[in-house]
Amino acid sequence: MNKGKVIVAMSGGVDSSAAALLLHRQGYDVVGVTMRLWSVERDDVPESRKRCCSVEDVEDARRVCRVIGIPHYFVNFEREFQRHVIDYFVREYDRGRTPHPCLACNDKIKFDFLLRRAMFLDADYIATGHYGRIRTGADGGRVLLTGLDAAKDQSYALFTLGQAELKRLLLPVGEYRKGDIRALAADAGLPVADKPDSQEICFIPDDDYRKFVADRVKPRPGNLISNSGEVLGRHPGIQFFTIGQRRGLGLQGNSRAPLYVTRIDADSNEVTLGGREELMSGTLWASRVSWLSDVSPVSPIRVSAKIRYKAQPSAATVVPIGEDGAEVRFDEPQRAVTPGQAVVFYEGERILGGGYIETEAPVAAAVG
Repeated sequence: MNKGKVIVAMSGGVDSSAAALLLHRQGYDVVGVTMRLWSVERDDVPESRKRCCSVEDVEDARRVCRVIGIPHYFVNFEREFQRHVIDYFVREYDRGRTPHPCLACNDKIKFDFLLRRAMFLDADYIATGHYGRIRTGADGGRVLLTGLDAAKDQSYALFTLGQAELKRLLLPVGEYRKGDIRALAADAGLPVADKPDSQEICFIPDDDYRKFVADRVKPRPGNLISNSGEVLGRHPGIQFFTIGQRRGLGLQGNSRAPLYVTRIDADSNEVTLGGREELMSGTLWASRVSWLSDVSPVSPIRVSAKIRYKAQPSAATVVPIGEDGAEVRFDEPQRAVTPGQAVVFYEGERILGGGYIETEAPVAAAVG
């Protein structure tokens, strides 16, 4: 029985390969698509680390499709990736913020451009290798749950999805643990069963994001200051710092207690340093808040909230502000709340929504 046509975004890794295999076995008409997003041309990057869109990755995806017995296509999204991911990544660091490029890639590339391309190809669904689970709620709407394997759960990076995307999305590997996925791939003879997971930002294979940003914007030196405004030293540019950073502050020989970056001000070009206790905050503000149900709350709601991908959820109250802003009040102070990162809201295993962390309250309305 044909359950419909599905376009699987295949990176050449084991997770997306297993997604294609599982859907094929479940009776879907599966088409593998590998997206060319970014080219690594630098001679000083070894071939083994040229992980984004490398020839090897494309060939791995093609070989997997041959083993499964499904067609494979290669599409070029480099222009879109440059605009919506690379330019965003550099711009955020230039604003003194810390971006999360996977959020932009999911939001614009996988669940916008690829979804539209899939519809053009008369596909019913798209699928990825993300570790998350989709269910149908009591009201008929789609609900997104955390992946079965808590250690690999990627629901944090999927908070921008709405009902339109969830109704067209399949996440088959989220129903398994990572070890089971590798075993499944090995049993099926997939050539990527033992392929290592990518650990770096995919378009910065040498993991040197500071050089990547500095090659694209001109950093301006400025002052390192204390919370009281005392000048402690100089810095080479705000692009090289993130909230909570302790190493590489340029204060060698300083006898003070350990200092951390507590604030980055793009307007004054100053980086503020403080003690560990000054990193703690019980409140944050978020903009561009979206809800997977497509229904925004009109009054405060209780949630568990995560302020970074690997963080543990913490009890909090979300207070709506205007159309798409929110104040998030935590029961317990959080360490290193970082503008530019996401705050994601949960109710148990269910992802409710999320937004982008800001340095101050949205101006659309006052916080009550």
